[in-house]
Amino acid sequence: MSYVEKLVREKFPTKQAIITEITNLEAILNLPKATEHYVSDLHGEFNAFDHTLRNGSGNIKQKIEENFAGRLTPKNIQDFATLIYYPEDELVFQKSEMPDQETLEQWYLNTISNLIELLKITATKYTRSKVRKALNPDFVYITEELLYNDQQEHDKRNYYNKILRNLVELKQSDYFITATCYTIQRLVVDHLHVIGDIYDRGPAPDKIMETLMKYHSLDIQWGNHDVLWLGAVAGSALCMMNLLRICARYNNLAIIEEAYGINLRHLSMFAEKNYGDNAAFRPKTLENADFVMPDEKLQITQIHQAVAIIQFKLEGQLKKRRPEFNLYDLALLDQIDWNKNEIEIDGVNYKLENGCFGTVKHDAPFELTQEEAEVVQSLLNSFMNATKLRKHLDFLVSKGSMYKVYNGNLLFHGCIPVAEDGTFQAFEYEGKSYSGRKLLDFCEQKLRKAYRKPHKGESVDADMIWYLWQGSLSPLFGKHCMTTFARYFISEDEPKVEHKNAYFELRKEEWFCEQLLKEFGLNQETGHVINGHTPVKKEQEPILANKKMIVIDGGYSKAYQPITGIGGYTLLYNSYGLQLVTHHPFTSKNDAVKNGRDIISTRKIVNQELERQTVADTDIGREIKKSLEMLREILRSYDN
Repeated sequence: MSYVEKLVREKFPTKQAIITEITNLEAILNLPKATEHYVSDLHGEFNAFDHTLRNGSGNIKQKIEENFAGRLTPKNIQDFATLIYYPEDELVFQKSEMPDQETLEQWYLNTISNLIELLKITATKYTRSKVRKALNPDFVYITEELLYNDQQEHDKRNYYNKILRNLVELKQSDYFITATCYTIQRLVVDHLHVIGDIYDRGPAPDKIMETLMKYHSLDIQWGNHDVLWLGAVAGSALCMMNLLRICARYNNLAIIEEAYGINLRHLSMFAEKNYGDNAAFRPKTLENADFVMPDEKLQITQIHQAVAIIQFKLEGQLKKRRPEFNLYDLALLDQIDWNKNEIEIDGVNYKLENGCFGTVKHDAPFELTQEEAEVVQSLLNSFMNATKLRKHLDFLVSKGSMYKVYNGNLLFHGCIPVAEDGTFQAFEYEGKSYSGRKLLDFCEQKLRKAYRKPHKGESVDADMIWYLWQGSLSPLFGKHCMTTFARYFISEDEPKVEHKNAYFELRKEEWFCEQLLKEFGLNQETGHVINGHTPVKKEQEPILANKKMIVIDGGYSKAYQPITGIGGYTLLYNSYGLQLVTHHPFTSKNDAVKNGRDIISTRKIVNQELERQTVADTDIGREIKKSLEMLREILRSYDN
């Protein structure tokens, strides 16, 4: 008897216990497949993400319309949906609108009845046991009595109605309604996939992380912006300077100081001493620009320059110590002709503009000044010891991976580096070659090792995390180089061009997507590749390669909404198939509650299953089938 079989026998010690479990698992296999929810490139936009999570990408509103149309007016449908999204706020608002106590009590009775009806609909895909786990413990008994009894049955009608009236008379309505709304939110989506880039650009990635840490079931595929933060905590000064530069660029330094408690005073004093105003480094104040005072704008501009120059110096140092990374177009400070104020790139000389090179030694351009070195070490200590940041990133590592194979689909953030003919490109490291799936496995191994054993200084594993940010063969980047330096200091367009990997053109081809699915052991006929990273512009399509490739970076980040024209894509995968959801930009929670302003969402069917999928068709179903084989084998041993 194997160790696993022994454990099973201990859990089910009798023949009847085995029979009961077989019956239970066989029944579960026939339940409809539960809904998966895919989001990508959240970029710190907590409010929009939170709303999308609460409304299940429009799934809740759709269920209300399907089941209450004709019984509720369009306004009442929207009010009911808003109540489920934001129960505490909507209750306050609705009570303020009621003319008297009798009207309020009737509203309570109607609302609770409607909530129970909707809860029955969302609970149909799950076992009673799973539904019970989703219920608020304070209301399990009451909810189950209402949920599993038919109020139309004459013998139970008074019983049912008395429970409702008691909730109102004992002043438990608000608590019960709130608890039931959150249960519906939880049941409408069974599992969440976050396909990268939680951090950077937007103002509240910390709030997104707190929400994800409370979510009932999810996985995360790391994005290039996420690994910068992992690298900083792993001891990479270069990753740290990169993320500080991005925070300064998008006026989000409050994330560092207020959200994660990392003091930037030393950096600010150094920047004020060495840098002035500079048009190229003024922050992109995407929100509340009128509320940013001139002195604060100048301070951010000075910090922006300071961290950028330190970054360029550290890039030069890394280029020298890691020749195997082939960083041809990186670290350009040593290409500057200081007398002519020009720089040579690919044999062409360009005039420098917006220069801020006062701390750069002409004969040793990559050497940090003593004060810069002190600032770097002080900040690195703070990042590596920031308790709240470490808690968030521990979760990101535990739930995250470079890619995910889930229910027949392949999920990853960036790309699989390939040549123009579709051949997987190889990354050479210490005499070994890594390409395709092996490249992603190698990158994940290095990242986990660096994060598990943080090292302040020149760590090859931490340097590999930085390579994931902008290395030419990084699966999270996908370009030949990053032209950050040129975008700051050169007016001509040519040196700013970043050539994309052939992957992004080939992913439009069905044969190529089938090649990707085969590489990861998936069914080429039924599988899909689900991708983020590159915003889908107005003239582009998110569904490619005869529906084999779905790109869902559609503009959560407000910085990208002018080029995407929308507020983001999400994807739903339920028992009927895949649906791509297009969202309009989110306004505010206050607007949603007071004015009934929902994110307007439109759906596009990606594929429609000919036969409704059940749990038996999922990864969990395959595990259940394995368990059933073992249980039947043990049952036969009882018979013998």
